[in-house]
Amino acid sequence: MADLFSTNVLTGVVNSLQTPPSWLLDTFFGGTQTEQSEEIHFDVENDVMGLAPFVSPYVEGAVVTDQGYVTKTFKPAYIKPKTPWDPAKSLKRQAGEPIGGNLSPEARMQAQLNTTLRVHREMIARRLEWMAAQVLLGGSITVTGDKYPSTVISYARDASLTATLAGGAKWSDSGVDALANLQTWAELMFAKSGSWPVNVVLDLKAWNLFKSNAAVIARINLQRAATQAPSLSQNAVTQTGAVRMGDVDGFNIWVYHGVYKDANGTQQKMLPDYTALMVGDLMGVQAYGAIMDEEAGMQALPFFSKSWITPDPSRRWIMTQSAPLIVPYRPNASLCMTVHS
Repeated sequence: MADLFSTNVLTGVVNSLQTPPSWLLDTFFGGTQTEQSEEIHFDVENDVMGLAPFVSPYVEGAVVTDQGYVTKTFKPAYIKPKTPWDPAKSLKRQAGEPIGGNLSPEARMQAQLNTTLRVHREMIARRLEWMAAQVLLGGSITVTGDKYPSTVISYARDASLTATLAGGAKWSDSGVDALANLQTWAELMFAKSGSWPVNVVLDLKAWNLFKSNAAVIARINLQRAATQAPSLSQNAVTQTGAVRMGDVDGFNIWVYHGVYKDANGTQQKMLPDYTALMVGDLMGVQAYGAIMDEEAGMQALPFFSKSWITPDPSRRWIMTQSAPLIVPYRPNASLCMTVHS
């Protein structure tokens, strides 16, 4: 019988597992960066989108000042889900196994190991998706945990790119043009980042207001009058993750619904009610610091699983470690508006 708890076996099992949907993470933070240190470093270039100066062909060239860049360093918080191993489960019928059981104890142990590592991987993936959502919502991540002081990791997104509509400007108010809002916000984001947003991501409640907005309805009716099939769907959203509802004015419209349970076991939404996100070329990456574990070789790995036995009382433990940070190299290429307060 192979050693189920060897590092090689645990790594192989973790690598073969499927993770829960992480659309925000995969879509806007698809790059990967690893560092052989506890810290994660990245450079932010300054770009004022200046014009090349005019000069006479008979004089010296005009000096253009290098705008330079700023190097930022963050030490990511550690993630270490740990589960005690219960050997008695190998002698009991597993969930889904016929009454009376038809699996050997070894097969049940393999299934139990797979389930434990799957849960670890899903918890870490869900945490990464939560971090991606926080970056898009406010340009920062607040990290807090047991024996970890509350720390705000700010990417210094321009304050004007986060706002709440009020005073007759809400999408639920009469006369508000949601399509004009998208255009205005896109221009604002372009002015701050040089990147034009392509994707608009709405939560379910923001989507319901958007599709019911008079300007959006008028656009759809105009297409029908021109014997064109409307490019924006009015269908209900009946699944989790992201659903593409079509395009309008050059924007891809997505509806996103994702949930998680907080430390108290209460279900929360990845995006709060009435959230509208606009995202351009964010240059987002999933950065991983070194796993501070000799058995991992101090390598920067997305995941590292290990197992050991404590002698008194005798118990085996299984743990998966990660040191992630979600980084937007161009933080101003995202915008968040709360469209109803």
